[in-house]
Amino acid sequence: MTNVPCLYGHRPAPGRRGFRQACRPSWREDLCPIWIDLVVPPCSFRVFRDHDVAARRVVGHDGNDIPCFQAYDYRRLDVRSDDDEEYYLAVSYSESVSAWRLHDGRWLVHRRIELLGDEDAATTAMSIDERMPR
Repeated sequence: MTNVPCLYGHRPAPGRRGFRQACRPSWREDLCPIWIDLVVPPCSFRVFRDHDVAARRVVGHDGNDIPCFQAYDYRRLDVRSDDDEEYYLAVSYSESVSAWRLHDGRWLVHRRIELLGDEDAATTAMSIDERMPR
């Protein structure tokens, strides 16, 4: 396991990939204060990493071990060059999603998408879905 920081939280303790770890994500970070009492708070978290692409996912579970929070981020890296002599990796697409299960079973979803060169023009949206985002 690498020393990659946990999504929305502190670096996880060493452990098996995909299993509960000592990660306490800031699950309220993208949540407006008016929604706090309407969502099911997570008691434990599972952290999943993809070592082949720049992607991570955190799933929070309630006291009954049912998912009630999910956050993931994905970044697509492309090879770039300013002078056709030196090459480097640059983010060409970035997407992050935070989702919370409401007490009525629906999901409140916050999505942010950013394209290369459009750092100030990121698209953000809040929606309510019937299912947990995948």
